[in-house]
Amino acid sequence: MHPIPRFWRRLGWLLPLLCAAFIPLAPRPDYAGLYRDAPHLDVDTRREGDSLRLYLRLPAPARLGPGHALRLTAWPSYEAKYPLWQDSIPRRRQHPRPTADGSVRLSFCIAAARVPAGAILELRTGPAEAKDDYQEPTTTAWLRLTDAQLTRPFVLTDSAGLPLLRRYVRAGETFGVDCFGLYQPIHWKRYAVTPTPALPPMTNAAAMPAGPRVLPVLDSAQTRPGEPLRFAGPGLYALRVGGNGAPLSRTLAVLVAANTYPALTTAAELIEPLRYLTTSKERQKLTDAPDPKRAVDKFWLDIAQGNQALGKDLIKRYYGRVTAANRLFAAHKAGWLTDRGLLYVVLGAPPSVRRLFNGEERWFYPDGSLGGGPITYTFRPRPSTFAPDYYELVRRPEYELLWYAAVEKWRTPPTALTGQNVPTDPRDR
Repeated sequence: MHPIPRFWRRLGWLLPLLCAAFIPLAPRPDYAGLYRDAPHLDVDTRREGDSLRLYLRLPAPARLGPGHALRLTAWPSYEAKYPLWQDSIPRRRQHPRPTADGSVRLSFCIAAARVPAGAILELRTGPAEAKDDYQEPTTTAWLRLTDAQLTRPFVLTDSAGLPLLRRYVRAGETFGVDCFGLYQPIHWKRYAVTPTPALPPMTNAAAMPAGPRVLPVLDSAQTRPGEPLRFAGPGLYALRVGGNGAPLSRTLAVLVAANTYPALTTAAELIEPLRYLTTSKERQKLTDAPDPKRAVDKFWLDIAQGNQALGKDLIKRYYGRVTAANRLFAAHKAGWLTDRGLLYVVLGAPPSVRRLFNGEERWFYPDGSLGGGPITYTFRPRPSTFAPDYYELVRRPEYELLWYAAVEKWRTPPTALTGQNVPTDPRDR
């Protein structure tokens, strides 16, 4: 055997570097599209032995087949330049199942060894020619895989046995727990939680009240394997599947919300989100009114200075944002109560969003400062057993004037003073 010449040995070391230099870098995505108030591609997972099963719901009108491949990309982090791997899931592995509402359910498995904890999965079902940096919520979803998610051997299902694909249920709604393998008993606990609204972005972090270290348990019970669940009252529940010596005992927190969640219907539900714009005395006056719902309408009509078209538009925009925040940011409490919900409701959906290597999110508003220039808000991940996807706003004193100016825009909209037409383009809002 002849020894390999030194020149070729050196070239062997250089080849991987030379090849990498010619691989195009992935475009840095802007995640703002995923926060649009629009139908979303929903995703959930279940561990099945050596595999990880992914469940998808494509909103109507769902399009699959030629030209609309299901593409899966694994990234080591949100800011990674190169993916861990890319794959296209053939139709025979997707098990498509159309539903009555026009959406389509998909389900497929990948080897769990291919996705280490902390990896980011990107799923796309749009046309192959779509721009990789464009985040269309109906065809794109991102999923950060935690240890708990990679090992949880069950998924929540609706009354028809289909994956629920959300972390909240409505009071009185029947749902189930579909386990891989043998059905396991389900232990549940209801915790005493007082949902607190997010504080303004200029609040001193040192002055913010600390949450309790341990949540008191109000009640608990165990159900038989395979038995449906139904909780009559709202609250925070924890479901533990398995136990009694079972090797795969896992816990999942579930928010049980009011019957119409994420929408708002009662007078109390309409008054509470006004705390971001009003004083406690104003809200108490609305609550004590003979007809609180009519009082809420009058509150907005007074802001519009009697302009009924503007008043209706303000109501539609404000509570539309509250509903969207409930849908997007539901955690251990309603979405509008979270830090991201706070900014979403008052400032609107962020025009630009970046996700960093350390898990932070940065929301950019190009004209959010007092002088009309750009402003950035940073959210840091604060996961917990009850809220694994929770983010906390980095509060700063310099936000104070900006915040009061944003609130003042709601309290004295320009169209109420100038008589201009109410904007109808969402980009003008």
